Amino acid sequence: MIIHFYKYQGAGNDFILIDNRTNAVNHQNPQLIASLCDRRFGIGGDGLMLLQNKAGYDFEMVYYNADGQPSSMCGNGGRCIVAFAKFLGIIDTETNFLAVDGPHYAKISAEGDWVSLQMIDVDIINSDADAYVLNTGSPHYVKMVSGLKEKDVYTDGYNIRNNDTYKAHGINVNFVEPTDTGYFVRTFERGVEDETYACGTGVTAVALAMAKHNHQNGNITTPIKVLGGDLNIRFNYNGQTYTDIFLEGPAKKVFEGEVVL
Repeated sequence: MIIHFYKYQGAGNDFILIDNRTNAVNHQNPQLIASLCDRRFGIGGDGLMLLQNKAGYDFEMVYYNADGQPSSMCGNGGRCIVAFAKFLGIIDTETNFLAVDGPHYAKISAEGDWVSLQMIDVDIINSDADAYVLNTGSPHYVKMVSGLKEKDVYTDGYNIRNNDTYKAHGINVNFVEPTDTGYFVRTFERGVEDETYACGTGVTAVALAMAKHNHQNGNITTPIKVLGGDLNIRFNYNGQTYTDIFLEGPAKKVFEGEVVL
């Protein structure tokens, strides 16, 4: 079976996208998905997404990690699939779609390369020693560090993700360092089991955690630099709940092709 696929990236977070509105692709196959995401023997990507029909929504986002397993929400993946939906002519500049963590609203520029994605509200941020732990659609561990540019993110992130507290279900590990304009973030992602160039739910978690750390309230905008570029998070915090959370940044088609399944 020959499948047409598309490759998109959002701040260096790259994904394989498939238009599966006809349900032609049976995606209950972790080994197949992992092989497609393999960077040496497949197409290569941090994950694979299928765009599918869903009653009451413009489309449904079905997402798998690079290991072939179903994933929790992927923020940059969400932004990329919105750009993909615009490319396919399904949406214009606004959309409501369904993801694994529920409905999402998004806006996309007329040019189709800048996406603002609304994330779920957050009302709980826990502590683990000097780190913050929260769920922004995926679970995240946020730790402030110095010398982040030189840090061994793979080893340190792997050790936290696989410690006694988090090994069973896994967690995404974000290291953050303040900059003159915002924050620099590097992330070790579960499911990919490696550092990625960006993590959308991760930078969202960092922005919220830093607002808590700095005792900020009101309407807040947080610029964040990742290895793959620049992202922006804006939200409101009323002292109890983080609402109107938007993850903003680029989403671009890289190439398309065909693969034999």
